[in-house]
Amino acid sequence: MRVESLDVRTLTREAFAPFGEVIETEGAEMRLINNGTTQRFHDLAKVEATGEAARVLVNIFRGQAFAPPIDIAMLERHPLGSQAFMPLERRPFLVVVAEDEGGRPGRPQAFLGQGNQGVNYRRNVWHHPLLALEHASEFLVVDRGGEGNNLEEFFFEDTVYRIAKLPSAL
Repeated sequence: MRVESLDVRTLTREAFAPFGEVIETEGAEMRLINNGTTQRFHDLAKVEATGEAARVLVNIFRGQAFAPPIDIAMLERHPLGSQAFMPLERRPFLVVVAEDEGGRPGRPQAFLGQGNQGVNYRRNVWHHPLLALEHASEFLVVDRGGEGNNLEEFFFEDTVYRIAKLPSAL
């Protein structure tokens, strides 16, 4: 099996745009609500849930911590809806995504999410399951529930993509 190194990039709206949205308050539209006592950061992600019996779920996931080297041997996607992750404990996490190449993921790309950022994976975007760093961490997750198979997994047969180190910004 071949091992290819993956560099970790800074998570920005522009760099992540092909895969979904970065969820953060910086640069977001802000509205005052509740008689001016609350700031609402408006429309931070496009939640998708297709299908007649679909509904949007709000969950909390608790992910165990990972540390380099981290091997990326599989990716998953959700064909019937988007999936958003927002860290609840303001800890960094890794985001690994890939563009679709004929029904299978292309070469993965890795981003370092800060504790004040979340991500919304668009429907059908290949991504790695939750990769918390440093400590077990909880995430608010918004995704699709209801009838239909909303999970597709792909296991790389001939290549493992390895994240050997994290940026010093951690």
